[in-house]
Amino acid sequence: MIGTYAAVAAVCLASLATGQAAVLLCGGRRWSWLSPGVGLALLGAICWGTVRLPGHGVAPAVLVLVLTLAAVAYLLGRVEGAGEALALAWPVALIALLATSLPFAVEGHFGILGTSFNPDMSQHLLTADRLAEGHSSQLLNQGYPLGPHSIVVALNKGLGIGLVQGFSGLTVAVAILACLTALAAFADLPLLPRTAGALLVGLAYVVASYFAQGAFKETMQALFLLAFALALRESTRTWADLPLRFVPAALIAVGSVYTYSFPGLIWLGGAAVLWLLLSGGWRRRGNHPQGVLGDGGSPAATGPAGRPLGLALLTFMVLTLPELGRMLDFHSFETFDPNGPGLGNLFGQISPFEVLGIWPSGDFRLAPGDGAVPAAAYYLGVAFALALLIYGVVQLWRRREAAILSGLAAAVLAYLAARIGGTPYTAAKAIEIAAPIAALAILLPLLEPAVGVLPAIGGKVPPQRLLPAAAALFALAAGACSLLAFANAPVGPTSYSSKLSDYRRAVGEGPTLVVASPQLLGEEHGGPFLSWELRGGRVCIQSTEEAGKLPAGVRFVIREGGAWTLRRVGHPVAGKTPCPLIAVRQARQGPAR
Repeated sequence: MIGTYAAVAAVCLASLATGQAAVLLCGGRRWSWLSPGVGLALLGAICWGTVRLPGHGVAPAVLVLVLTLAAVAYLLGRVEGAGEALALAWPVALIALLATSLPFAVEGHFGILGTSFNPDMSQHLLTADRLAEGHSSQLLNQGYPLGPHSIVVALNKGLGIGLVQGFSGLTVAVAILACLTALAAFADLPLLPRTAGALLVGLAYVVASYFAQGAFKETMQALFLLAFALALRESTRTWADLPLRFVPAALIAVGSVYTYSFPGLIWLGGAAVLWLLLSGGWRRRGNHPQGVLGDGGSPAATGPAGRPLGLALLTFMVLTLPELGRMLDFHSFETFDPNGPGLGNLFGQISPFEVLGIWPSGDFRLAPGDGAVPAAAYYLGVAFALALLIYGVVQLWRRREAAILSGLAAAVLAYLAARIGGTPYTAAKAIEIAAPIAALAILLPLLEPAVGVLPAIGGKVPPQRLLPAAAALFALAAGACSLLAFANAPVGPTSYSSKLSDYRRAVGEGPTLVVASPQLLGEEHGGPFLSWELRGGRVCIQSTEEAGKLPAGVRFVIREGGAWTLRRVGHPVAGKTPCPLIAVRQARQGPAR
């Protein structure tokens, strides 16, 4: 527990301090809630750039500590509104921490998130272990983006907490930082709508569901899309006169590259292009706020905003150039093959309506009616949320909220591309990444109805008194669904050893008997984890309480103790059914995604 929360505190503090320092260097004098996204992006780039230096991961830990302390010293006395920001932040951060701690509270222990949902964390743990030791790994050789893994290595070396606690801490911290980032849109609202809006955006249902299966990369990319759209929005507001007003957005895009490689730019690049087109069109018609694209309707790329955009693009290119070769290698990764592992851990296509946030199931992979809740409840929730989204998009259009609309449109296009040309697995990822920006499009017009609303067509708008009721109903329904996803999250083993991966090569096809403690197999959902670690052969798993005479046919025995030990039994007994006294568990095979 202490290790996980220490990692949460370290990631949040480093992200907030370095992110706000970067914003200050770009000219922003007031506290900005874009600092969490900017800082997390910088954290991934810095750790990845130094993790392979001598010292087995000590270099990024030391560098992050030095930069964080330097950032705090630099910020003292220079940032306006820091006290107000703290007052806004603590209720949001505390509730987000409690919500994301729900899986550990329900399971009664801390450990690997999502073990029986998705075994991919096994490969991420192995990669981080190899990265810390300076060894090669499959993901490293394939150009897989390893910014998050490098952060975990730095946490492990700097805090001495272990890789499992490092990944859990990073995953929790990302959820908290996403909620804090949403404050950039809700900061001017009263306490209750401000806190509810930030939490519902940062912890949207599909985000909570991906949290539940330990999918940290997708939650980070969702945060970066949200922060990028809000950074574009801020560039037309308080930063409109700053020469470096687009650099924070560029830094967020850098973090997306080091977290999600080139696919991350599908969302962010698409949002940027759509924002330029939409803002330029409004400006040419003379009904866009002054300062967005300059005077006279000049396109942003050639008008007064051309130089700031050029500086931002230069910043992005310089900081991502070292990753260019690995991005090219990643292009051939198995996940991008339409004929490859299409379902992954899914049962079928995920409904795109889950992005709306009301989906009363603890397992996002289930179709309506397959769980304890009748299908009618799903359809009613979808209809209600869809109506609110349509209303929200209309109001955002009237307010000329180009950045939020562009982010939402880019997310929709990315999903359509994944649905048509990709696999169900990639389409589900696109739904998760779109969830926070969709929640923002629903909630901002509901919680802030009187700010900047232009006259509706026909001179009428929905009665203002109905909006608080709709917002409250949506908050209750969507919040309950997110909490249900958190409560249903399985928590696996509390520790990790690369020994089992090493033994996989030694035992080959087996048959292999694994003898593990009842706690690991029962309380910690260790069965699926062990099966995945030893995938490729016939694996039998037995509790130490049931261990007795060795079943016929076993060639290798792997036993849990102070450390995992391997023993060769001898030649298998004739017969086709090894381990006849216990169940045989076949591991699902596929790449980390």
